[in-house]
Amino acid sequence: MLGNVVFVLSCLGIVQALFLCAYLFSLREKRGNIFLAWLLVALILLTSKSVIDNYSWLPSWVRVIGISGKLLAGPFLWLYGQALFEKKYIGHRAYLHIIPFALVALLCWAIPNGADLLSYAIATLIFLHLAVYLAFCWHYITTRLQGARLKPWYQNITIGVTCIWIVYAGIFTGIIPVYILGAVFFSFLIYIFSFLLLKRHVFTLEKYGSSPMSQSASKQLLQQVKELFETQQVYLENTITLKSIANSLSTSPRELSQVINEGAQMNFSEFVNQYRIAKAKALLTDPQYGQEKIETIAYDCGFGTVTSFNIAFKLATQMTPSQYRRSV
Repeated sequence: MLGNVVFVLSCLGIVQALFLCAYLFSLREKRGNIFLAWLLVALILLTSKSVIDNYSWLPSWVRVIGISGKLLAGPFLWLYGQALFEKKYIGHRAYLHIIPFALVALLCWAIPNGADLLSYAIATLIFLHLAVYLAFCWHYITTRLQGARLKPWYQNITIGVTCIWIVYAGIFTGIIPVYILGAVFFSFLIYIFSFLLLKRHVFTLEKYGSSPMSQSASKQLLQQVKELFETQQVYLENTITLKSIANSLSTSPRELSQVINEGAQMNFSEFVNQYRIAKAKALLTDPQYGQEKIETIAYDCGFGTVTSFNIAFKLATQMTPSQYRRSV
């Protein structure tokens, strides 16, 4: 029974990873996404081999193809980081990184994959190949990306690949006795990655990937926006716009939109409405406003129409303003 659950969980992780690959390949911005997609392909090769080999028999050459996924994972993790943070064009020279994988794939029928010394030596070299790329990636993260806006994202992906390497290295050396654990661990990471990737405002690399704004500058600007809203209550003006707030803070609308998207996890309209809804809740429970019409409260909170107020309020509280007033 447990074996069936593990098998299903592992297969679901692989299927989920395939969907993510399709999503990344479909994005218009290919500069970094294409390398991230190929990184997933490399991990899918490695994990699929583990799942099938654990529950069925595989020819030696197919197992070699699966193991060679490690020869793709390192290069594409490195190239993904270069695409995210370096302005230089990554051209055809990038393909030099996959020569080891190409050689192993072409010679898979001749490369041994058994319990003999030569097989272990080849497998060890493949593990070391990925370890070298991981070392380069970690050195790049710790020495070149201080204050970089997308550093946490890339660092988390590198942590995930490093953990997968540790698990498979433990299986290879016999420290970890459960062979299928690598596939299960991969599935677990894929579900975490899926949540981050598909969450509405977290994955904004396509839109803001070329932005020069650092993390510290982004946090500082977001704090300025919040202070402006809280001290001057600019959200009470129904003519408020992204451009007008950007002008007040001496920044550009694009940078302000980026900061709110990434820092507050919402768009500008949602950001403004959260303050208006909070104000509306206070007025609906204020005895001095007990006899005021909902329409009056809507206008006093900055909404241009009662309809937009009702929609925004119900979306935030799952109740209409009238229902909220009666419930407190």
